[in-house]
Amino acid sequence: MNKRFASIRYSYIRSHFQGLFLTVVTILSILLTIYVFIQPDWLSAASIFLFISLYSGIGFIVTVYAGFKSGGDIKNRLDYLSVQITQFANGNYQSRLYFNEGDEMERIANEMNDLGEKLQNQVKSLQRMADEKSDFAKSAHKAAVIEERQRLARDLHDAVSQQLFAVTMLSEAAVRQLENNPEKAKLQIQEVAKAALQSQSEMRALLLHLRPVHLSGESLSEGLTKLIKELQQKSQIDFHLTIPVDLSVSVTIEDHMFRIAQESLSNILRHSNASEVKIMIKERPGELYFHVQDNGRGFDMEQERKTSYGLKTMKERSEELGGVFAIRSNIGEGTYIDIRIPC
Repeated sequence: MNKRFASIRYSYIRSHFQGLFLTVVTILSILLTIYVFIQPDWLSAASIFLFISLYSGIGFIVTVYAGFKSGGDIKNRLDYLSVQITQFANGNYQSRLYFNEGDEMERIANEMNDLGEKLQNQVKSLQRMADEKSDFAKSAHKAAVIEERQRLARDLHDAVSQQLFAVTMLSEAAVRQLENNPEKAKLQIQEVAKAALQSQSEMRALLLHLRPVHLSGESLSEGLTKLIKELQQKSQIDFHLTIPVDLSVSVTIEDHMFRIAQESLSNILRHSNASEVKIMIKERPGELYFHVQDNGRGFDMEQERKTSYGLKTMKERSEELGGVFAIRSNIGEGTYIDIRIPC
């Protein structure tokens, strides 16, 4: 309630009331001065009271109406400015404001329109730079392959190799305990199965990175459909892909979005323990919208943002295209990724 009465509309009404109060006090002072010192026949205490009462009543009505009307006009125009700022924050730089009052608000609207045009030009420049970077990346493919192999070798050593070593040790211990302590052997075999399943998930995620980085002539729809079918056959996760067949975006955007999808699916296979994943890509007016959702165990965003290489890579790829990257996750509530690319 306090916030409502603190709005600009009620501020205008309060300022009008202050003006009415000062006017009534001034008129009353003048009339009382004339009544006391001059004492004309036409002026009496009753006429003063009647005049002030009528003036206050009519002034009250006019004040409320005028304050509400003028404050409402300003509020509506400020709301338009607020919506425009929100549009810019969401990457819609084509939105424009048109005021014809010729005051300061029109000047601010024109400056915001100029800002939107500059941001739109910057997005085009970023996408043009991304095209140039894509051409350069193809020429440097060999160096990238070597670096990726080194990273995969590191991951194999740090994750899969250690897990396989643990599987070996647990298996040997279970064999020794099989005759003397079958119950303990059963628990150790269960640990073996759990470790093997984790190693399998790690291997699937690593193999996902061995796929081609570029679509190699395929469309984004075709490439993602093949990728999802392959993962569907090799894992217990239920994938749902929604993407238009006739998606019309540049090759650079397709390559970046395909790589972002690979990275997000790799994170899901490794860490989420999810049973269902939804991927949606669709064209909206002025933007390409990409959404990934899983029902996994989620994570602490503050901690993960500082350590996750995959999240940083996805965010950087989105920003290279002038896009907006957003992620939401809570422990036990899954993870949601939203990306908006101007196009």
